Amino acid sequence: MMNINASIIDQRLSGLMADIRDQAKEQLNINDDSRLKSLAFVYLCVKTMLDLDAEDSFDCLTEGGGDFGVDAIHLTEEVDGEFFVTILQGKYSRKLEGNSNFPANGIEDMINAIRHIFDPRAELGAINSRLKVKVEAARSLIQDGYIPRVRAIACNNGLKWKEEDGQRAIDRAGFGDQVEWEYVNHDVLVSILQRIKPVDETIRLTGKAVVEDMNFSRVCIGRVPVTEIATLMKTHGDRLLERNIRRYLGLHGNRVNEGIRTTLLSNNPTNFYFFNNGLTLVCSDFAYNALQSSDFQVKVENLQIVNGGQTCMTIFKTLEQMQAEGKPLPNDASVLVRIYKLPKDNQDIVLQITHATNSQNPVDLKDLRSNDQKQKQLEASIKELGYNYRRKRMDTPAKSANITSGTTAEAVLAVWRHAPHQAKFLTREHFGKLYERIFTPDLNGAQVVIAVLLYRIAENHRKRPDGDDFQHVRYSSCFIAMQMGRRLLRDVGAKLSGLGHRNFAEAKRLIEDQGENYFLAASKDVEKALESLYGTEEISMQQLSATFRRGDLISRLLAMEF
Repeated sequence: MMNINASIIDQRLSGLMADIRDQAKEQLNINDDSRLKSLAFVYLCVKTMLDLDAEDSFDCLTEGGGDFGVDAIHLTEEVDGEFFVTILQGKYSRKLEGNSNFPANGIEDMINAIRHIFDPRAELGAINSRLKVKVEAARSLIQDGYIPRVRAIACNNGLKWKEEDGQRAIDRAGFGDQVEWEYVNHDVLVSILQRIKPVDETIRLTGKAVVEDMNFSRVCIGRVPVTEIATLMKTHGDRLLERNIRRYLGLHGNRVNEGIRTTLLSNNPTNFYFFNNGLTLVCSDFAYNALQSSDFQVKVENLQIVNGGQTCMTIFKTLEQMQAEGKPLPNDASVLVRIYKLPKDNQDIVLQITHATNSQNPVDLKDLRSNDQKQKQLEASIKELGYNYRRKRMDTPAKSANITSGTTAEAVLAVWRHAPHQAKFLTREHFGKLYERIFTPDLNGAQVVIAVLLYRIAENHRKRPDGDDFQHVRYSSCFIAMQMGRRLLRDVGAKLSGLGHRNFAEAKRLIEDQGENYFLAASKDVEKALESLYGTEEISMQQLSATFRRGDLISRLLAMEF
């Protein structure tokens, strides 16, 4: 019998196949529909589980010959001496009964891949170029002393691996908590993709609480037992986190979550209240018995957690584990909670609260910056030039006339701000610490479009290098784009401040006529800079990755005259 959720995913894949068909043919040499559907499934899993946009999701795909059983891989920037890697393997069946287990040999392949990828001394053998670039980037970080934290996701449209073979293989591997294993199937995907229903619930506070009306809103501040939080998460799960801007990072490999777990398991779990920053909740309305002096039961409508999702999920996972092991639950532990009833006609305040309460952490802030005045100005300016500026993320891949805010940040930082290493390797800060540097008051639509057009040429060569391209192109696209921008300004006869709508047509024509020549000349610039740094010695891919990550070549490139 056909599984309804498996059928839903299969139907969704048909649309995704059309979206990625051209890219799959050009970049992965995948033409036939059978392989394309499998690729679309992996693409959907990456996009959904990592919460990436369409372009970044496809860039993670490594499926093909010599892939070590790794169909997709994603690396984060280093944070506090660690970096996070997600590897994903997909097994898609044409049958939609949803009753086939994830194969044990697939688990073995992933284990073997983890052993080889994260050991810089291990021989890689026959490995495809897309995967090798990412593997050498990871190895370069390891050589620099950073510790990898690995999330291994096994995906299919059936059942989890069997305990007697797949799980035993994982246990025998002995990776410990440095590798977190996760299983995803059609049910998991549908639960995330389906439209979130409002959550109406009763929250039981403990002790005194403060309730105040202000500016057509209401605020309730109090304490909630962690057991109550665990019950909420067990009942509603991800439905409570629709507006939360981070996916759950897991118990292992995340120091904050590990600290939460350690406190709950300690001999003094009551200290949890003092060690945690608390939760921020928003709702459409709440009510309580004002005649009580304490221990309120607060009825809330349309409840959402906008800050503290990591805390809630870690509490739930930890208490679930304690219960399974027969350990007593920390009934005396509580956490600070702030409940905001917000005006129905002011949705922007939700984003502002989410931004303010999350901005101390390295999160993706693109959506939260999307309503900034500068972003709206760029949207209007770029529209006048015949392009569409996407201030907010969209599910569909960007067309040539569409320019995303994420691509804009990377292109402008590389081409005009002369910080290509930050453009490529500090993406988490583009809409955080680097935002004001990128989106300066004088940045106009013409400068954005020209930067993106140059950046796209370099990125196209990175993704699809031909036989004439230099070896460094896989890592140096942002550096090449920077040099291309310098050459373009020379030919336009203007400084950056003089590039605007009046000479936009001329600059665009130069890119159309001379873009590939700019790319070739800029690639030679980078090659010369590498020679001046390393001499004639052979440069490994790990060295290349480290060199461009550190930005060693920037001053050498900027000193070149042409």
